[in-house]
Parts: sequence; C-alpha cells; structure tokens
Amino acid sequence: MFRIGYGWDSHEFKRGLPLKIGGVKLPHDRGLAGHSDGDVLLHALTDALLGAVAAGDIGAHFPPSDPKWKGADSATFVQHALKRVANAGYSLANVDSTLILAAPRIGPHARKIQARVAELLRVPLENVGIKAKTPEGMGTGNAAIAHVVVLLVKKRQDDDRALLAVADETPQPVIDDVVERVLEGVPEPEKKRTSSSSKITSKHRK
Repeated sequence: MFRIGYGWDSHEFKRGLPLKIGGVKLPHDRGLAGHSDGDVLLHALTDALLGAVAAGDIGAHFPPSDPKWKGADSATFVQHALKRVANAGYSLANVDSTLILAAPRIGPHARKIQARVAELLRVPLENVGIKAKTPEGMGTGNAAIAHVVVLLVKKRQDDDRALLAVADETPQPVIDDVVERVLEGVPEPEKKRTSSSSKITSKHRK
C-alpha cells in the first residue's frame, strides 16, 4: 500500500539573517524570515510527510504563536513528522523537491543539500531529489518557494504479520495427519503388513 504527500512553503528574504535551506547554511547577504530558522525546504518536507498520513500541517504541530519554536532548527520538525509516519505504519520510499528562488544559485550547493536531507530522512542519497528554478515572470524575486512530494510505503513487517495471522486461522487437517504418521516413524499401511507377517510367522513356528 502506498501514500503520497505534498508540501509547499514560502518565506521572504530579510537582511541580517543566516540563510538555511535543506538544513544547510548557504552564503548569501540575506536569510529567510520565519518564526523558526525559516528553512523553506524542510518546512515543505515536514508538511508533505504529515499530509501523507493525514496528520495536519506544520502549523498545527508547531504553532508560530508558541515562543518555544522561535529560531528552532527545522530538522526538529522533520524528525517529528517522521515519527508520525512510522506510528502510522509507513516508511519513506523517496522524496522529490523543487526550489524556486532568484538567488543564490542552488546548483553549487545541491549535492550538499541532498546529502543533508537524506541524512535527516535516513534514506539513501539517490532517494532524494533536489531541483531548483528561477521565478521568471512570477514576481516573487524577494522570496524562496519550495515544493515537495513524498512517497510512503506500508511497512513490510505489517504485511508479514497479516500473512501469519491468516496461516494460523487456516485449518490443515490433511497435512496434520500426514505429519503425525511421519513422526510415528511408520505409515499405517506398513504397520498392518508388518502385523500380518508377524502372525503368519507365529503360526508356522507352532
């Protein structure tokens, strides 16, 4: 069984803030404003994971009104969403993402962002897609936007338990009889022949 989750987020650039995208600090003269660290990619990723298991959105779990999350590392949000996914009986297969921003260029940093996201999600590097586009004609030059899609799969152990449950409930009288005969050492027909031979031998001796 599969589930798909989609997440979207955007933040405005603001001077005097560090820029973090995908858990990686990037060199730039402006960062992304937000109640936490403003990591637009990890916020969209969190929403995609939560949405895939119908667990609401990032704001419901980490409200901006709560000072506890002021300046928080967005990796915390991702870890929380992963726990919700695991509790629902699913695991992450792969994730694909697209960043939309005028600057800085993501290309030189894409591999590092990919590695960090894969580390947070505990999946192989090749299971994480990182792409970037410029916002031509969108009028969003002072913002960064992230789109994320995740694919979840039902955990294999759940399927194994279901198969075992079915096997336990299925009666096997014929197989059980055969097993009992084998365990006794000699099949019933041979027992009868052996018994008859013994009687004949006894008569001849008399």
